[in-house]
Amino acid sequence: MKLTNEEKDILTSFEKGEWISSGTISEDRKQLAKYAKNTLRKDKRINIRISENDLLQLQRKAVQEGIPYQTLISSILHKFVNGRLVERTSE
Repeated sequence: MKLTNEEKDILTSFEKGEWISSGTISEDRKQLAKYAKNTLRKDKRINIRISENDLLQLQRKAVQEGIPYQTLISSILHKFVNGRLVERTSE
């Protein structure tokens, strides 16, 4: 598997033990499971075209969250249409 320089830096940092657990994995997983359950009630199918890079980033994010990427996409759309998707502000 080929890694980018950034990915190699992250892997090296992880192997050195420089990463610390946030301690909220259990809570985060419960919240994501709730979102996934709410988005599992699907009765319509859509097809969309997105860039390959966007899809790869979504898939990586889904792996980090421990959920299928289609569930992540559905969850994002669900939050957006319900006004719960909030844009980050830089400080």
